[in-house]
Amino acid sequence: MSIFKDLYEYREMIFSLVRKDLRGRYKGSVLGFFWTFLNPFLQLMVFTLVFSIIMPQDIDQYYLFLFVALVPWMFFASSVQDGSTSILRETNMVKKIYFPREVLPIATVTSGFVNMLLVFLVIFVTLILSGRGLSIQTIFYLPIVMIVQYVLCLGIALIVSSITVYFRDLQYILGILVMALQYMTPVMYDMSRVQDAAEKMGWPQMVTLYNLNPMTPIVTIYRDILYYQNVPKINTLIEALVVGIVFIVVGEILFKKLQKGFAEEF
Repeated sequence: MSIFKDLYEYREMIFSLVRKDLRGRYKGSVLGFFWTFLNPFLQLMVFTLVFSIIMPQDIDQYYLFLFVALVPWMFFASSVQDGSTSILRETNMVKKIYFPREVLPIATVTSGFVNMLLVFLVIFVTLILSGRGLSIQTIFYLPIVMIVQYVLCLGIALIVSSITVYFRDLQYILGILVMALQYMTPVMYDMSRVQDAAEKMGWPQMVTLYNLNPMTPIVTIYRDILYYQNVPKINTLIEALVVGIVFIVVGEILFKKLQKGFAEEF
């Protein structure tokens, strides 16, 4: 419980680092903070072109199907990649100032989370303009899955940030792994395609492999709420929650163990 007390005492430091990251993310660029919205929009355009025209998907309003999953995925990817260097980016602070080291990955993930929330405003507008609209019955589940994803992303950030201090190559390896994992997550296609492929190949373990992906239930829930406008299945919510809790617990235990040697590694 002491960690929660320490983090509460240093909450102003977390808020300050989040503001610093949000303000400095696109500092010096011509478009500035507008890149927050332009970056996911450009990715959406590319994937929509590929999977709607070149490799067409039999999915109504595919751009919406993709958009509601792509934005949460981008938050996950940034949490892993930016989170991995969150300690390394602040070496002077780590060496000279006492504070709970968890503050750094927390600030990084929180910054990405705020960024995702801003882009979700665009998703809401897009859903309304498309005629699909928003379901009052299901939209109340959205904060739940957002919190679950935040917990998951923070747990992973704690793990990769602490290991990267000792193994610097991990930050580059993670870039490749995240790119590969994106195609192993039902972001650009429906999970039913995986099930069909597993049946054709006679390899039912493929579905199990996909379900082991921590982002699979998260993406499924976002899509159920926003695209299909269905109440998410309780077992999917429980699965996502359990995975998030496991990662945050393992992440904090590992971080506590490895942080003792951070200063010596710089």
